[in-house]
Amino acid sequence: MNIKKLLVIFFFAIPGSVFSQKADPYTPDFNPPKKIPGMRLAWSDEFNNTGKPDPRYWTYESGFVRNQELQWYQSDNANCANGVLLIEGRRERVPNQNYRDGSGNWKTNRQNAEYTSASINTHGRQEFIFGRLEIRARVDTSAGSWPAIWTLGVNRRWPLNGEIDIMEFYRVKSNPSILANLAWGTSEKGGPNWNTKIFPLNDFVSKDPEWTKKFHVWRMDWSKDSISLYLDDVLLNTGILKQTLNPDKSNPFLQPHYLLLNLAIGSNGGDPGAAPFPLKYEVDYVRYYK
Repeated sequence: MNIKKLLVIFFFAIPGSVFSQKADPYTPDFNPPKKIPGMRLAWSDEFNNTGKPDPRYWTYESGFVRNQELQWYQSDNANCANGVLLIEGRRERVPNQNYRDGSGNWKTNRQNAEYTSASINTHGRQEFIFGRLEIRARVDTSAGSWPAIWTLGVNRRWPLNGEIDIMEFYRVKSNPSILANLAWGTSEKGGPNWNTKIFPLNDFVSKDPEWTKKFHVWRMDWSKDSISLYLDDVLLNTGILKQTLNPDKSNPFLQPHYLLLNLAIGSNGGDPGAAPFPLKYEVDYVRYYK
């Protein structure tokens, strides 16, 4: 049995978790989920198993999916071991199963993908509305890396279903940055409205040179009135939900959402040509409190 799982069971067996201690920022957190006054832990995945992510909770995207990114998404690149989910970006050539000679579509006009990665989500398996989501993760900040923790509404197409980017890391005007965003619809066929906050990575690294080597906790607090996004308990962005209306006055943030964890390569992430592969995006846990 995984050592993290043994420790979690041990802590739970002792009233009040007497031996619970502050987590080492460089390693997975062995403590049981904390208790939050006025909330209960409704669902979590501690990624304590060895092998694939739990199929009761997670499914996979496949192939070229969005944003003209370079990676081919495949399940092989998402695996659990040593108490974390590891999503790995690899420099490897795989054939594009949807290739069509002469196609003008970016998803079908490349005969091969030169990179692979994984994108997993809880669509149809775990949904969330209101409460708190906490995700502890360590992100790869190499050139070309675009890791994300985000949600999409279960009803309607994007952006009318709403998008919440609890965490994105990519390059904004070539500057490595952390983003916290909300998006919703402008028209039935139009693009999104964005409520975006951008924080240069250097803001964090200048205060802590070891920042990129550590796990950090990204959090969403969600009520019927607002959505607030935090990093290590520091507020990054707030969306006021009376302001996030689609053109038909529907509100995409007053419906259940599902969670996505993915590591994209290229596009907003920048040129991965000089990156030290494999890229590693590690997720220690996902916890949902109601």
